[in-house]
Amino acid sequence: MLFTKMHGLGNKYIFFNLLDADLEEQDLSELAKSVSDVNFGIGSDGMILICPSNKADFRMRIFNADGSEGKTCGNGLRCTAKYLFDSGYSNATQFTIETWGEIVSVEVELEINQHQPTVRNVKVDMGMPGLSKETLPMKGDARSTTISEPFAFEDQMFHLTCVSMGNPHAILFVDDVNAFPLEQWGPKIEHADLFPERVNVGIVHVLNEREINYRVWERGSGLTMACGTGACAAVVAATLNKRLNKDEPITVHLPGGDLTIRWDRNNHVWKSGPAAYICHGELELPIAQ
Repeated sequence: MLFTKMHGLGNKYIFFNLLDADLEEQDLSELAKSVSDVNFGIGSDGMILICPSNKADFRMRIFNADGSEGKTCGNGLRCTAKYLFDSGYSNATQFTIETWGEIVSVEVELEINQHQPTVRNVKVDMGMPGLSKETLPMKGDARSTTISEPFAFEDQMFHLTCVSMGNPHAILFVDDVNAFPLEQWGPKIEHADLFPERVNVGIVHVLNEREINYRVWERGSGLTMACGTGACAAVVAATLNKRLNKDEPITVHLPGGDLTIRWDRNNHVWKSGPAAYICHGELELPIAQ
């Protein structure tokens, strides 16, 4: 089976093109764990399948490194859009991609290399943030929001702001994203009873009105270099806590690079950033039992 390995700011995935092939006999969860393994597989944060759709122009399915299926992936969407345009599956610079439960509009920004247009950046309409506890989901009053709400995890109290951008995110504000022990508290908050379907954990330091630093512990993958939905959630959370202004483009500094995020006055969150190829190859698939 042919594969492509791509990354969005270091958030790396193995892509299988199912527009021209299929994986019908494969256990997709086990395949995701296998290809993600850095020692016995290819090594990645997960696996993404590019599929036909009867609701949108294309469909994307994402599996985390632990084999669980995710609802969406901001970095994965940018990579998918670049792959589709660069490979000639879309001649339009604007098209739609179906994810788990929603349809996302993407726009590719082009540059000309050797007379051939290729995708430089991808802008994605990530839709409206979900703020209620039932949207996350999260235990508590289903219709209430979680904005700087105190919660105790073991012997430590954290004030969380929780936002769904298709994926659930618990955001906390810190003075230094590099000094905070995210590898210690990330998995504890991710697996807390408070979140029935687990949660991504993001830490934010607001530098000024136009910039923030952000790191993330992703459910099912652990520490990653970048998270597109998390960067969106971070900007929404900072705005809700009156640390940023709505409708302003915000530069989010992640370990893998920068994204531009804007929560507009129509309540949609827009994300813009690069995507890149790492390699193309051929994988020997396990024989289905």
